[in-house]
Amino acid sequence: MNREEHGIHADAGSGSAGTSAATNTHMAVKRSKRVVVSALMVALGVVLSAYPGALPLGPTRIFPFQHMINAISGIFLGPINAMLIAIAIGMIRIGIGTGTIFAISGGVPGALVVGLVYKYLLRNDAAALTEPVGTVLGALISALLVAPVTGSAPFPAFAGMTAQWQLFSIFFLMGSLPGAVLGFLVAKALRRSNILANV
Repeated sequence: MNREEHGIHADAGSGSAGTSAATNTHMAVKRSKRVVVSALMVALGVVLSAYPGALPLGPTRIFPFQHMINAISGIFLGPINAMLIAIAIGMIRIGIGTGTIFAISGGVPGALVVGLVYKYLLRNDAAALTEPVGTVLGALISALLVAPVTGSAPFPAFAGMTAQWQLFSIFFLMGSLPGAVLGFLVAKALRRSNILANV
C-alpha cells in the first residue's frame, strides 16, 4: 500500500471514529435530558398532590394531575419512563400521606397505555386521550386484586351500583378524564413551544 492509499484509509477511519463519538455524545445528552425531565415530572406530581391536592373518595384519592402527567410523560418520554414516573410519584405520595396504595395500581396502567399507543399506534398528541383506557384497567386491578389483598374498606353503593369494580372504574375516571384532557392540552402547548423537542 502506498502512502496516498494509506492516507485515504486513515482519513476514513478517523471520520468513522469521529461520527461514532458524536453519536455517543448525542445519546448521552439525550439520556441526561430524559432523566432531568423525568425528575421534574415526579417533582411536579408530588407538589400538586399537596396543593391543590387530591380528593378523598372512599379508600382512594382522586388526583387528575397524575393522569395529566401520565399523558405527557407517555408521549414525550415513552412507556417505560412514564411507568417509572407514575410509580415514583405514587410511592412518594404514599410516603408523605397524600396518596394510597391505589396511587400506584390506578396510576401506572394509564401511563403505560399512553406510552405504548404513542410509540406503536398513534404518533399524535391525541394519544393522551387513551389514558382513561389504562385507568379503567387500573381500576379493575385495584378492585379485584389490590383492595382484597390490602383489606381496604369498600366503596359505598353509588347510583344503585354496589360492584366494587364498577365503583372503582367510575371514581377513577372522575380523575382520569379531566386529567387526560389536561395532558392533551399541555402536550400540544409543549409541542408548539419545542420545549421537549429533543428529549
